Amino acid sequence: MQVKTTGGAMVSLAILLSGTAAAAQSGSATPPVATGQAATPESTATPSLLPPIVAPPADVGITAPLSDEEVGFSSDTLDYDSNGDIVTASGDVRMVRAGNRMRADRIVWNRKTGAVRAEGNVAVVNPGGDTVYGDSVDLTDTLKDGVIENLLLVLEDGGRLAAVRGTRVNGVSTLERAAYTPCAVTDAAGCPRTPVWTISAVRVVHDPVKHRISYRDARFKLLGVTVLWLPGFSHPDGQQGGGPGLLVPDFQISRLNGVEFSVPYYIKMAPGRDLTITPHVYSQVLPAVEGQYRELTSNGAYQIGGMLTYGSRSPASLVPTDVDTDRGVRGYIDANGKFQLDPNWSVTGSLRLTSDRTFLRRYDITNDDRLRSVLNVERIDQDSYLSIAGYAVQTLRAGAVQGQQPIAIPAIDYRRRIDDPLLGGKVELQLNSLSLIRTAGQDTQRAFAGARWDLRRLTTLGQEVTLTAYARGDVYHTDNGISTPTVSYRGEDGWQGRAIVAGAVDMRWPFAGTLFGGTQTITPRVQLVATPPLKNSDIPNEDSRAIDLETLNLFAINRFSGYDRFEDGSRAVYGLEWAFDRPRLSVRSVIGQSYRLSKEPTLFPQGTGLTDRFSDIVAQTTIRYGRFAALTQRIRLDKDAFTVRRNEIDATLGGRRTYATVGYFRLNRNVDTAIEDLRDREEIRVGGRVQITRTVSVFGSTVVDLTGPREDPAVISDGYQPVRQRIGILYADECLEVGATYRRDYDIIGSTRRGSTVAVRLALKNLGR
Repeated sequence: MQVKTTGGAMVSLAILLSGTAAAAQSGSATPPVATGQAATPESTATPSLLPPIVAPPADVGITAPLSDEEVGFSSDTLDYDSNGDIVTASGDVRMVRAGNRMRADRIVWNRKTGAVRAEGNVAVVNPGGDTVYGDSVDLTDTLKDGVIENLLLVLEDGGRLAAVRGTRVNGVSTLERAAYTPCAVTDAAGCPRTPVWTISAVRVVHDPVKHRISYRDARFKLLGVTVLWLPGFSHPDGQQGGGPGLLVPDFQISRLNGVEFSVPYYIKMAPGRDLTITPHVYSQVLPAVEGQYRELTSNGAYQIGGMLTYGSRSPASLVPTDVDTDRGVRGYIDANGKFQLDPNWSVTGSLRLTSDRTFLRRYDITNDDRLRSVLNVERIDQDSYLSIAGYAVQTLRAGAVQGQQPIAIPAIDYRRRIDDPLLGGKVELQLNSLSLIRTAGQDTQRAFAGARWDLRRLTTLGQEVTLTAYARGDVYHTDNGISTPTVSYRGEDGWQGRAIVAGAVDMRWPFAGTLFGGTQTITPRVQLVATPPLKNSDIPNEDSRAIDLETLNLFAINRFSGYDRFEDGSRAVYGLEWAFDRPRLSVRSVIGQSYRLSKEPTLFPQGTGLTDRFSDIVAQTTIRYGRFAALTQRIRLDKDAFTVRRNEIDATLGGRRTYATVGYFRLNRNVDTAIEDLRDREEIRVGGRVQITRTVSVFGSTVVDLTGPREDPAVISDGYQPVRQRIGILYADECLEVGATYRRDYDIIGSTRRGSTVAVRLALKNLGR
């Protein structure tokens, strides 16, 4: 028999069951509080978390309700006692309302008292996919409150919550002798097994008004053994933004700070706003407090973080020292955000400051040696770009002078792209302005206007020819150039001007064919570039100090990294590109060299690969095999002896669970250290992870400095100096994560001495706020 009804007790039954499921699911969010009488031995009996025999209810055989206010149900029989005014539905009773599905062996509705009772293998599924099982359900005459016996809730994410008895009074749900676990309770063969961890309590109370879940006489069990007992605790239910709660704690031991223990405390202030406060306790230094505030607004997001403590401040040094120069407040602030004002305009900013040069390394926050604070207003549309920015730099390097660090107020860059109405092609116009000030160094102001024209055409033979013309006018002003240690960076004090004109012809000729079951493409490339002699030495050099020939800038019009230097003279650049593709395999390779046609002295210093008329040879190769393997090598060879001047190798092998990575870097350029502070060095980085079983993995990494006298005659090491090492083990299953990591750092900066750190992490699914 099928019946369709509206309102009444059937609706209330669905409300009670779905409400119980929601409350129970909220209880799975994290740890929890309660008070009350002590439990008796009988009251601590844990209800069964094993799946019931009865299957979850289905929609089969039920006419769908026309609205959420209607209830559709079916049963084998439907009886009505006119004397007692009692309606009884029996035999596989099924009901559907507003996405909630319920089944029971029998439902009795007393229309006089309003009481409803569902009996026998009661099960209900809410719209979220959570399933509640019970032996019986009783509703009071309010049609909102009731009792469910022998409750089992199976959450959509696999978690389970069981209780001997559940009640709901005035919206407050109470579970008696309850147990919760997110872990599997059966093995692969379906046989019962002890969950990895469970929480059991004499009473669990969910208050939907306060959005809190409270536990009384709670016991935490690991592998069936009670490891923690709490008389009471509570946590937010995860609704309406939740509430405060503890996150996963962190425990580690280091030589520098001793034993460290920190427990983050999370506060959900409102939807889109939260605050996390983390106290840090150390055995060798004073405590510290860390905070992070985050907010999501209607047009962007930002976060403000920082750390504060009181302790000894040691100067940055390249030799170990334990001498504390002074004591005071130490800390840092790290804030960033972005706001999209409209489809075109946006504001991006970041603020990074610290109290002293050794704080960030002392407290293992970052190894950065410079902190950059930026504010940038941008406008971007299809054909134009505008940036108005400012930035400041705080140096953390040993021996560096803070007064020599630049402050940019402002840095303006505007570009517009237009179509060429005469010859075709594209024209890009650029306006740029920069003002750099230093509190104890050289001040520089720069402004220029430039235009670039590019025309790309294909010949009948398949050659790709690109014509480029470039023109720019610069105006510079600089003061106090004598304070810059490197003479070639100073320029001439006062006002200076420069006019730049350059032209280039670039030709690529691809040839395609088959090879080894795939497709290969061989592309010779030739470029001619011409620029009249320029007034470079009178211009201060602020942004073109790092110079190194590589495949990325081989065919560039200007092979300097910035605007303050522009390569003049004429040159021919030639190279060869090769590409090979077949299923899962891809190879890309390029090699090239340049020849300077003019005989004037070059602007490039020794060691850059561009000093002589013939440049060094540069090449790059990238090999990818599906997602399993990747290899990239970038190399620069001396043009005369084919000595390796620069060699970079990055390789990865493996999948998501087991993999290895190798990185190798070697510089042997013999660059004058007065011009560039990047010394020649050799370094190797190795890391990897091995999945031993489904749940256990080991991982590790190391960085080794291989620099010896061959690369840098000034070094005194033997060519093998570890920089940092890390090794760890991790156990992770569907509900538990336990890991231990050992790390050793060899860097020496002020109070940051060589030392080891041991970190232990324990994370339980759904626990930690």
